[in-house]
Amino acid sequence: MPGPLLGVLYHWLGGLASASNFIPFRAIRRWSFEIYWIIQGVAAWLIAPSVIAWIFVPHVSEILSRAPREAVVHALLYGVAWGFGGLTFGLAVRYLGIALGYAVALGFCTAFGTLIPPMLAGQLGVIASQTGGQIILMGVGVCLLAIGVNGLAGYYKDRDTAGETPTSEQQKDLSFGKGIVVAVFAGIMSSFFAFGLAAGKPIGDIAAVELRAQGRLDLWQNLPVLIVVLWGGFATNLAWSTWLILRKRSAGQLSGAVSDPQVGGVNKLTGGQLVKNYLCAASAGIIWYFQFFFYSMGQTKMGKYDFSSWTLHMASIIIFAAIWGVSLKEWKSASPRAKAVLACGVGLLIFSTVIVGYGNYRSAH
Repeated sequence: MPGPLLGVLYHWLGGLASASNFIPFRAIRRWSFEIYWIIQGVAAWLIAPSVIAWIFVPHVSEILSRAPREAVVHALLYGVAWGFGGLTFGLAVRYLGIALGYAVALGFCTAFGTLIPPMLAGQLGVIASQTGGQIILMGVGVCLLAIGVNGLAGYYKDRDTAGETPTSEQQKDLSFGKGIVVAVFAGIMSSFFAFGLAAGKPIGDIAAVELRAQGRLDLWQNLPVLIVVLWGGFATNLAWSTWLILRKRSAGQLSGAVSDPQVGGVNKLTGGQLVKNYLCAASAGIIWYFQFFFYSMGQTKMGKYDFSSWTLHMASIIIFAAIWGVSLKEWKSASPRAKAVLACGVGLLIFSTVIVGYGNYRSAH
């Protein structure tokens, strides 16, 4: 049964998980990007979706084997395309910081991921002709405006802090020019996740029937779809990370062997730090997965206009990413103007989730 207000809450929880997943990376020491990225990928895209679906959905393997081949193949291929977005998204955050990286990448991701699926399905005209749909589209517009405002705030912050000496390893990597290019590409490719979820709907329909037959909530019906899409994304990231590992000869870092420029050779990470690196990378992946765990639940509550789930998800991510950016002192040296624009952008994002939620409520009643 549709419950848009509860759906908005689930999407907010998913946004919190997504915005928080980069935090454990900050405790990783002396590992190259490709090493910790593939470790979190194994946890996020292979282990977590399979284990969680197995816990909540009966007969997952049977459901996937009974699903239409076309739905599985398309969901998998969209997942492969999304993998390029997921891979470069990490670089966008690395070059732009959490607040601006999320704002730019997710702005493009929101526009493409929200509007293209219903447009391809020929539903956009019908949506725009009904009151509930019109309210939702207005909320999408406010969300896109808010993302632009957040991007402007990040631009002001970058100008305000341009002359400062970096105080951390993360800040040394900041580069506005490279970051914008990477973030735009990451945002467009990341939107393919929404296409994958739409393509995998027949899988979710079969899962819903199975869940009801077993007396369980159909709230979990999209978990098997996540398995297919995320495995596609893992394939892309595995290929890229493997290529980087071979090119940079960094495989030894998996066992703790790291280069030491001071002695011109190789030394070992302490056992405690190596274990910490693995735990932090894996926990980052598990936290990342839970964004779509809650997303899949929220989508089932949004009613016939569930395409709006993507906007709610993106808005929630940017809200919590901005909060993290402030908490981690990324905005400490920013001007009052930059902080005021950021506050305005976050306020507009919150308002956009209220509008979209109300539009779905109107449609359901």
